[in-house]
Amino acid sequence: MQPSLKPANPNFSSGPCAKRPGYDVSKLDLSVLGRSHRATVGKKALKSACLDTARVLGLPEGYRVAVVPASDTGAMEMAMWSMLGERPVDVLYWESFGQGWATDITKQLKLENTRVLSADYGQIPDLSEVNCDNDVVFTWNGTTSGAKVPNADWISDDRQGLTFCDATSAVFAQDINWEKLDVITYSWQKVLGGEGGHGMLILSPRAVERLESYTPPRPLPKIFRMTKGGKLIEGLFTGATINTPSMLCVVDYLDALSWVESVGGVEGTVARCDANLATVSEFVAKHDWIDFLAQDENIRSNSSVCLSLDLSPEQVKEVVKLLDSEGVAYDIGAYRDAPAGLRIWCGATIENSNLQTLLPWLEWAYSEVKSAS
Repeated sequence: MQPSLKPANPNFSSGPCAKRPGYDVSKLDLSVLGRSHRATVGKKALKSACLDTARVLGLPEGYRVAVVPASDTGAMEMAMWSMLGERPVDVLYWESFGQGWATDITKQLKLENTRVLSADYGQIPDLSEVNCDNDVVFTWNGTTSGAKVPNADWISDDRQGLTFCDATSAVFAQDINWEKLDVITYSWQKVLGGEGGHGMLILSPRAVERLESYTPPRPLPKIFRMTKGGKLIEGLFTGATINTPSMLCVVDYLDALSWVESVGGVEGTVARCDANLATVSEFVAKHDWIDFLAQDENIRSNSSVCLSLDLSPEQVKEVVKLLDSEGVAYDIGAYRDAPAGLRIWCGATIENSNLQTLLPWLEWAYSEVKSAS
């Protein structure tokens, strides 16, 4: 039978993601609006975005944080174009965004000494094959595949190369060993439910050393430049952004960081994601018509949960449309390059009660579509 109860919030999109519980835009500190980002109030807010991020995430001493243009994509491009080429590269991918980084490295940067390690959706490459004397580029969590690295144990403490990690749907959702990573990028619009258009770039001291010692043999656009006269532009990491940011988005991000602290910090947000995945896992275990795209639970994402259904691609689309028309789940179809299925965001801003309310609707929509065939 059709369920009678609907989720209080049907926003299960994988980006932009649901706003935090209790979010009210009118409660934001809007004193920075209409002011220059270079005015005292603007600089203070942007500096807080950098320093508070480091504090809340518990980054190691010496790691720097910057707000950069163009979301996670901009942050990754900025890092790769500025630092890659000094040594050989291992690039790993198992979903569309990681594949995009491999394309950039091999076809745009045209780095000849590159090795590509790939796997199908729902799987990851053999991490034991990675050579950490090379620079290593990878996504921590495959947002479009629902598969993640299980940990960072495969990254050598004595590595000679740098590790470049696109961690956009993993930061605040999964336990990350920061010491194993030299370049980390993410966007506000994922686990924190922030707004799009801005990226976060985190650099280890080793990454800074690379920037100051290596000059890439290519022109760099202004928005990619992090050094001047061979020295790091330190202002970037205290809020002096390269271009003009949206101050409304900045204060929205600061609000999200405050919420993280209110739920117990990163440990609290990870626990919320884990609980959401557990709820979906319990449902999947009880039904033979639905399964995880990532079969191995050790690499299964707790934020971007990707599911396959015992239906044709056309029928899956009908399920997605039906749930949308009923106002119970918006934007949960699989990513366009991924196998047909559902992608349900289970990040920290998703209330578990809403997820519990959604799942009976999945069963109903499946039955409706299946019986109509």
